[in-house]
Amino acid sequence: MIPLYSDQEFHLAKSRQKLPLQCEWCKSPFKRLKNQIQAAIGGSHANCSFCGYKCSSSYAHRNDGETKEVKCRNCNVSIRRKPSQIKRSKSKNFFCSKSCAAKYNNTHKKYGARRSKLEVWIEEQLTATYPKLEMHFNRKDAINSELDVYIPSLKLAFELNGIFHYEPIYGEEKLASIQNNDGRKFQACLEQGIELCLIDTSRQKYVKPKTSQKYLDIIISIINTK
Repeated sequence: MIPLYSDQEFHLAKSRQKLPLQCEWCKSPFKRLKNQIQAAIGGSHANCSFCGYKCSSSYAHRNDGETKEVKCRNCNVSIRRKPSQIKRSKSKNFFCSKSCAAKYNNTHKKYGARRSKLEVWIEEQLTATYPKLEMHFNRKDAINSELDVYIPSLKLAFELNGIFHYEPIYGEEKLASIQNNDGRKFQACLEQGIELCLIDTSRQKYVKPKTSQKYLDIIISIINTK
């Protein structure tokens, strides 16, 4: 605990008065109630050494050889992640909290209200390339669950899976829900005799024709083999 007050200020302060301290991790000033500081001095576990959970957690893992330091993509605070987590991450974006993840992805999102910009662009290109081929986009009529692209005459479907299908951007529970839904879609397609092709688009950071063309080429090459 690093005090930013004098002994006299502490002595004169009331128990519910906040006094300034310095965070032992990020060195930023913050305040705690006098009675909390007294409790910490007395040996309790009152959090008077750090300005918040992020810094407390980072300090606790500073010498942990099993984790490495990375920066939160949104607020730039230091956080710890296991080497395996770093290796698995395709985006190399890490966040200290769900709040930071949401703020960053809302600012840099490629998605509209329901459909991604990539999905809209793919639809435009496919309908222009195959004007006589019936295609369904983002409809649920084939398997009672939405398919990004479905071609009834070929019994062929495509799913464009972005980073939310592979990374816990909004937490492990949300990722598990998305992946369970993906599994149900795949099984439903099998039961209906539909070939489902999964296309990983998680590496696409910005949706532009230049960065989207390779995904379109994959779809076209598969269609042309049918």
